[in-house]
Amino acid sequence: MAKILVVEDHPETQLALALRLRSAGHEVITADDGDAGLRKAREVSPDVIILDLMLPKLDGFHVCRLLKFDDRYAHIPIVMLTGKATPKDRNIGLSVGADVYLTKPIDHRRLLAVIDGLLRARKPTDTPVS
Repeated sequence: MAKILVVEDHPETQLALALRLRSAGHEVITADDGDAGLRKAREVSPDVIILDLMLPKLDGFHVCRLLKFDDRYAHIPIVMLTGKATPKDRNIGLSVGADVYLTKPIDHRRLLAVIDGLLRARKPTDTPVS
């Protein structure tokens, strides 16, 4: 079971994500704005962060940058999940450190596959080094 932080200011979207992730066996922590999301990320050090872009108090670009440019949190994969679908927004998201940039509406199967891939990539392999 992975610990996933969902930073999303729309209650219905946050609830839908939390329900889907919990039904897939994950522990879910939520935050309603960028400031709270940054604080919770630093407190609980989640396995994955799902981060909206347009948030009150501190936008997703800033939250991502603050986490990814801090060695204590840079290892945490961040999935930006946003309604902003322009190439410019995607490029900015990736340049501030997002591991994956997905656009809304949410394809829950794709999101779960992305999360599973990120979690597998973080696990050490059992293959002995020759």
